[in-house]
Amino acid sequence: MSETLHGDGAALLPRQVADAYVDELIAINPITGTYLGVAASSGRLPDYSPAGREANARLARETLARLDAAEQLPGADADAERRCGRLLRERLNAELAVHGADEDLRAVSNIHSPAHEVREVFTLTPAETEEDWAAIAERLRAVPAAFAGYRESLALGLERGLLGGPRPTATFIGQLTTWAGQGEGGERDFFGEFASAGPDSLRAELDEAAATATASVAELRDWMRDVYAPAVADAPDPVGRERYARWSRYFNGTDLDLDEAYAYGWAEYHRLLGEMKAESAKILPDEANPWNVLRHLDEHGTHIEGVDEVQAWLQGLMDEAIENLDGTHFELAERVKRVESKIAPAGGAAAPYYTNPSEDFSRPGRTWLPTMGQTRFPVYDLVSTWYHEGVPGHHLQLAQWTHVADQLSRYQATVGWVSANCEGWALYAERLMDELGYLKDAEQRLGYLDCQMMRAARVIVDIGMHLGLEIPADSPFHPGERWTVDLAQEFFGQHSGRPADFIESEVTRYLSMPGQAIGYKLGERAWLLGRDNARAARGESFDLKAWHMAALSQGSLGLDDLVDELSRL
Repeated sequence: MSETLHGDGAALLPRQVADAYVDELIAINPITGTYLGVAASSGRLPDYSPAGREANARLARETLARLDAAEQLPGADADAERRCGRLLRERLNAELAVHGADEDLRAVSNIHSPAHEVREVFTLTPAETEEDWAAIAERLRAVPAAFAGYRESLALGLERGLLGGPRPTATFIGQLTTWAGQGEGGERDFFGEFASAGPDSLRAELDEAAATATASVAELRDWMRDVYAPAVADAPDPVGRERYARWSRYFNGTDLDLDEAYAYGWAEYHRLLGEMKAESAKILPDEANPWNVLRHLDEHGTHIEGVDEVQAWLQGLMDEAIENLDGTHFELAERVKRVESKIAPAGGAAAPYYTNPSEDFSRPGRTWLPTMGQTRFPVYDLVSTWYHEGVPGHHLQLAQWTHVADQLSRYQATVGWVSANCEGWALYAERLMDELGYLKDAEQRLGYLDCQMMRAARVIVDIGMHLGLEIPADSPFHPGERWTVDLAQEFFGQHSGRPADFIESEVTRYLSMPGQAIGYKLGERAWLLGRDNARAARGESFDLKAWHMAALSQGSLGLDDLVDELSRL
């Protein structure tokens, strides 16, 4: 096999192959470019048609061939090269397995679809100068073609009998209606509202481009409602064991024993239920049901009043965590310490989320709170969640990757991320803050345990309903029955302090992203096992701060490799 060469004729090692892949990916996926802070990407959108999807797959196959050659070179067995090559091979093969099964042709979701990618990228596109806004106008004009390509893929899926789930489809149609400014909440159309912040000098151009983008939203909504939804009305929402295993590999970076993982979810459920009852008794001694106590806290617990006020409060929570943890349990670079609290635009899913900093940190990491129309925010529901989304959770990990990208590879620090690694670290971060005593009272600790229970419940219902597994005999909930979507939502409703619209949004999310939701708890298990192994190996010389920084500086890994690498630190 011929070697992959630099322009100067030097052969490429695995990390260089990985970084060349990132460069080529940005060329065909400008949304990736915007996430990385590449200014030239700001005016374009990807091709979501079947041809565009095949271009991504072709790049993955060509890169794997280059990697084969690179791994034969002297120096390819160095730890840094070996780790990067292993990640690149695993990720690209997982992506090709999804593509090869034509999952692209039924990508309908309430949180993760091409349409969601298009909308979200505008919130991250630079918007400081007139030149920035000129690029935004160009990107707005590209929205109709992006949506047309997406619709072409879904239409081909209908022809081949590859159908999205009816429940995610119905939810997505409602979201498109909101984005088009035609929802019951009275919100303005998303693109028009976004463009309204642009300069007066480009007002006519921006308004025209935004109107064109909004018209394409309504057009996609009408097609989804009138053509797609009737065609998938009788399709099952659960995906079955074969499709689930494929998606589980994609999101978790390992071929899980799904039955063992399901049993682990139930073991965590029973453990956490006991802890929740003990914490609840400190608040309402006569109430045996922890979720009744949480409902009591919704009305009578500590809360923040006002959207602006909660945004500022969450910023303060992250600033406090950085100040207290830096130098004690982490060693943070100045640029990693910058993180912003933001309010999410209307019309998305109910769960909070995080977006990475750009590669040069000109755009900081950001946490996003969907308000779902609320103006009153109980604190118990937010403290550990912001330790998860912000500091020391997603922000510290992903910003640290960006900070040390020159020591890794661009790929390891950015597009090679594995969901279960990142979500596992963020859940570990919640537990760490509990271990360090930052959950200051019974309200906050019960809220943390409720978050933990939600992640255990995700393992149970995500695997259970997609595989149609039996509910164990020792379950207090419908023992001996087999999971259905309705039972999953009922179980979640009985075992969560979140409101009904959040529960519905969550279950819809699991139906449209099979295998992703289990990565939180299973990823946390991997992080804890790696820490325990490292502590046992080093004994009294184990330094938690040093371990944290080494762990956060190794870049992305799938769960196959994460425990092994963490245990060596």
